[in-house]
Amino acid sequence: MSMRGTLRAMPTLLRVGVSEAVAYRAEMFIWVLSTTMPFISMALWTAVARYAPVGRYTSADFVRYFLAAFVVRQMTGAWAAWMINYEVRQGTLAMRLLRPISPLWAYAAENLGAMPLRLVVVTPVAIAAVYLQGWSSVPQTVWGWAFFLVALFGGWLITFLVNVALGTLSLYMESSTKLMDVWFALFYVFSGYLYPVELFPPALKGLVDWLPFRYQVGLPVELMTNKHDFWTALTLLGAQWLWVGLLLLVSVVLWKRGLKRFAAFGG
Repeated sequence: MSMRGTLRAMPTLLRVGVSEAVAYRAEMFIWVLSTTMPFISMALWTAVARYAPVGRYTSADFVRYFLAAFVVRQMTGAWAAWMINYEVRQGTLAMRLLRPISPLWAYAAENLGAMPLRLVVVTPVAIAAVYLQGWSSVPQTVWGWAFFLVALFGGWLITFLVNVALGTLSLYMESSTKLMDVWFALFYVFSGYLYPVELFPPALKGLVDWLPFRYQVGLPVELMTNKHDFWTALTLLGAQWLWVGLLLLVSVVLWKRGLKRFAAFGG
């Protein structure tokens, strides 16, 4: 299908994604409960900072940071890797391939379709953050809001494209879910999900800046809580979208080559 036809089909795909999210809302609620680690980290780090700041983070800064981390984590989640692995093993991927639109667009729409329900979850947390910590919990300028929204979408894209790339590896091996476990272990350490990236030692922080994990959660959180000036934020956004471009290339190449293997083996 042409790009124009794909864009015409997207509203329908998104509606289907929303319907599925509503139908499986109990599963989504369980997923939300499994991503509450920022609240635990908030309790730990605020206790540490009660007597003296940690770097430039006071107790109040940690509250703002981890409330924002919960919001960002909810809005950047994706699960395409597990969908692809399941459909390859069950053979149902072949049915998707018969449709006139690429399965990758369908996976994206199904993942995005959960966003309205996630907004229902994160909106009270965002309101509580503003109520408890003031307006410094959200961007203070027009460019701050614009950069935050761009970073939030970029964080979701990185997460989704990594899911596509690792899920597509199931076309080359029996299952790639173990690789997702490795990715998540690295994500927890380097993304800013459990603690701000700024707290890393300088040498290690330099390495983290070159990895994609920070740009999934850490950067949107930092922009939401006003941690960067305009030019620093713009530079970090550029790095984030370089990762988006690289992962898009990698995932598409792996997908196209994997489908050839899938067809060759009678998938």
